[in-house]
Amino acid sequence: MDSKNARKMEAAEAFAIKGQVKSCELYGSGHINLTFRLVCQDQDQEHAYILQQMNHEVFKDIDGLMKNVKGVTSFLRRQIVANHGDPDRETLNLVPTKDGRDYYKDSTGNYWRMYLFVDQATCYNLVEKPEDFYQSGKAFGRFQCLLADYPADELTETIPDFHNTAARFRTFQKAVEDDVMGRAAQVEDEIRFIREREKDMSLAYDLQRAGKLPLRVSHNDTKLNNIMIDDTTREAVCIIDLDTIMPGFSIFDYGDSIRFGANTAEEDERDLSKVSLSLPLFDVYTKGFLEGSQGRLTETETDMLPYGARMMTLECGMRFLTDYLQGDVYFHINREGHNLDRCRTQLALVADMERKWTQMKDIVKRYQG
Repeated sequence: MDSKNARKMEAAEAFAIKGQVKSCELYGSGHINLTFRLVCQDQDQEHAYILQQMNHEVFKDIDGLMKNVKGVTSFLRRQIVANHGDPDRETLNLVPTKDGRDYYKDSTGNYWRMYLFVDQATCYNLVEKPEDFYQSGKAFGRFQCLLADYPADELTETIPDFHNTAARFRTFQKAVEDDVMGRAAQVEDEIRFIREREKDMSLAYDLQRAGKLPLRVSHNDTKLNNIMIDDTTREAVCIIDLDTIMPGFSIFDYGDSIRFGANTAEEDERDLSKVSLSLPLFDVYTKGFLEGSQGRLTETETDMLPYGARMMTLECGMRFLTDYLQGDVYFHINREGHNLDRCRTQLALVADMERKWTQMKDIVKRYQG
């Protein structure tokens, strides 16, 4: 057995599994953690688990991260039971180690955790039909509803200032000033576009400090592929990938979904004529999100949903441009200028949102109730 398999088996056997390990195979399409589907045989019954090696280079505070995951999933489980749901399928469930811990540190210093496997459900990387995006919105809206009373300020910031757009802007400004790769002169239009919108970047935090925008449990990675869809009913079952659970804003979770899912083009599309906000997809996601939240959002939060969509798109474009100026040191690239292509796609989407601003606000009002 090679060293990788040995560590994997060491980790698997550290948890309170049922039966003997039958198989442990790579699973899913995640890029940060290493994920396996573990199957154990207990007499004539099989038990399936998700075993993950956590990336402690990305997430420096594993203890804080796991406290977040344990706190939120335990709270969700109680809420789901109270609502007569299925707590084994509608939230992730941590499997403890044999000594009762929430994660395991192996003999080489790597960190592992285990969840019950949610069967008969699938994650999709792309929106195959509008109903999928509606289900995504409904799931993330329900996530906000179920966690509305969770003390968000007690959560650890696993990535500090992750969606602090004003802080991201300061990093961007320094990248422009330093211009370590000599690229700033080539992107003057993009730099100007971002700078012209500086005044809007601190609005969410300004409102939060003024007591007008509540701090929420924020998922911070609200893509379609972080929702498990039931194979039979095609309804959203469970939200996964909770590593970036942090204190934040509902409008940013909503906005990142729109940025990713309602764009008519790929994230790195070079032909900017293909880039636009799909109002039909914006409509179905908004409908699902507000239905799922069941009135637990404040009027200010609901009013600011279009702002959340625009700001998350602008922030993402700014981050791509920052990385381009710094020499492509953060985001993986597949070609020269890849981050610049990504930036231009996001900024083109921002511009289209601004053209459709009135329509976006009208759609939100229609479902506001």
